[in-house]
Amino acid sequence: MFQIDEKPKEPRGIDLVLLSATLLLVSLGLVMVYSSSAVYAASKYGSGGFFLTRTLAFSALGFIALYVGWRVDYRVYQRLIYPMLGVTFLVLIAILIPGVGKRVDGAVRWFRIFGFSIQPSEPAKFVLVAYLAYSLAKKRESVRSFSVGFLPHLCVAGLMAALVLKQPDLGTAAVLAAVSLAMLFISGTKLSYLVLSLLVALPIGYQLIVGTSWRMRRLLAFLDPWAYRKDAGYQISESLISVGSGGFSGLGLGEGKQKLFFLPAAHTDFIFAITGEELGFLGICCVVLAFGILIARGMRASLGAADLFGSYLAFGITSVIGLQAIFHMSVVLGMVPTKGITLPFVSSGGSALISALFCIGVLLNIAARRPAWVSPRKKRETGSNRRRASKVVVSQ
Repeated sequence: MFQIDEKPKEPRGIDLVLLSATLLLVSLGLVMVYSSSAVYAASKYGSGGFFLTRTLAFSALGFIALYVGWRVDYRVYQRLIYPMLGVTFLVLIAILIPGVGKRVDGAVRWFRIFGFSIQPSEPAKFVLVAYLAYSLAKKRESVRSFSVGFLPHLCVAGLMAALVLKQPDLGTAAVLAAVSLAMLFISGTKLSYLVLSLLVALPIGYQLIVGTSWRMRRLLAFLDPWAYRKDAGYQISESLISVGSGGFSGLGLGEGKQKLFFLPAAHTDFIFAITGEELGFLGICCVVLAFGILIARGMRASLGAADLFGSYLAFGITSVIGLQAIFHMSVVLGMVPTKGITLPFVSSGGSALISALFCIGVLLNIAARRPAWVSPRKKRETGSNRRRASKVVVSQ
């Protein structure tokens, strides 16, 4: 468990490894968005570069957000956390009001403002993580208490996940719930409380699946996609065909066939499948490696943070990005039931890309303020010098 009491330091530099991994994923995303969407965009919008242009614009805004996140002291969010949390809940409630949110394929997840679609559940991930980091750090002496350290945090996280689930967006709700439980665990919450919350959630999750016909069909299709090849198993079947046809080195950029109106959402929810088809096993390994480096550097920032709030905040941000990436890849590879969830930094999208890059900026800020590393030998020498100095003062 984290027990860091040192006062945060001034920025010492930028984590170039973390930044490089992020730049690699964003660059790959631009290439794969264009490759996977050009034919579809030309057919629907009359321009093969439609989604590429949008993603370039959002990437530019995202890197501005990254710069802001890097330059602003992460401790500021402690003072703003309750206003941020209040606004987030109001927006998540407002989007459910008929006529306010934009409905796409049966889901109401976006606001339409000045021609742009904004998905409030994306910044909500950061707000929830920041709230939990602040509250858990503040209550670290009583975090093992059910009424103080566990129940309030579970209620806030549960309410936010429920509002997201109402849109409906089961994937994002699952990520919010998983990250919340992970943060409670690393903060020192009793394991029995976490197990109890999971046992309570199981029948609710069961009812959400069994009680909704299309979710039940997706579950059955996950168990045997080829039996539901022309129905609920269509996406996962096409995804597996896409990845499998890529082989070791892939068919080559732009040479994929599944994006030619066979695989739906090829540039968003299934972009990892097109990556596997065109870049092969090697391309998949590169993506996994890049995310592995990003997660490792995020955890390094968490472990080396100068205060407990920074540690929890870095852990939560890294967990959100890592879990979402793992979830997306697992869906594409048929390891979990099909659920629409994007691949961070790679999939086409606006709110998701800007929010993710802002979070990377916050991670860079936390990493930059970690205490300077001192070798054990240097520590011993420093201690010896201090003892000698104190003896001299005493003798005088």
